[in-house]
Amino acid sequence: CLLDGELKHRQQIRVEMSLQFARFPYLKRLDEFDFKAQPAVDKRLVEELATGRFLAEGRNIVFLGPPGVGKTHLAIALGVVTAELGHRVYFTTAIDLARKLTRAMNENRLSREMKNLTRPKLLIVDEVGYLKLEQPEASLVFQTISQRYERQGAMILTSNKAFSAWGEVFAGDAVMASAALDRLL
Repeated sequence: CLLDGELKHRQQIRVEMSLQFARFPYLKRLDEFDFKAQPAVDKRLVEELATGRFLAEGRNIVFLGPPGVGKTHLAIALGVVTAELGHRVYFTTAIDLARKLTRAMNENRLSREMKNLTRPKLLIVDEVGYLKLEQPEASLVFQTISQRYERQGAMILTSNKAFSAWGEVFAGDAVMASAALDRLL
């Protein structure tokens, strides 16, 4: 039917636009992930996440582990699935997020930038803890987590730091780290 072709074409354009908006550094898919090389990763759980149910529930995903185990691959692949489901996604690193928010604050447009970060159905923050945040940056990242929590916006974070070390991530502020984890978990 002619209408089916038009609907598929529109869906394809919508997905392409979402993938552009997401600003992924590269595209990865779940079928490219080597679960045999990472036996600690529960394939069934990842497949469940790929249904997108966590998005509807406003739940968060945190991938923890040392460099090179596929945290970013899985985060991007779930972001691609989210775009294919017709939702907006935004990808950033923690340090880029902090810098972007600091710049917005200095230019008196923080409120607008926070709204932009709460609009996508999924926000992916990569490399949390790879670089230490200064106090003002940590506060801005915390505000982002809090605002997405209040609006039940799903997030995926990747980190090489155990939760017990997140005080270091948040400029040495264990209380802020604890509050961020409370909202994420």
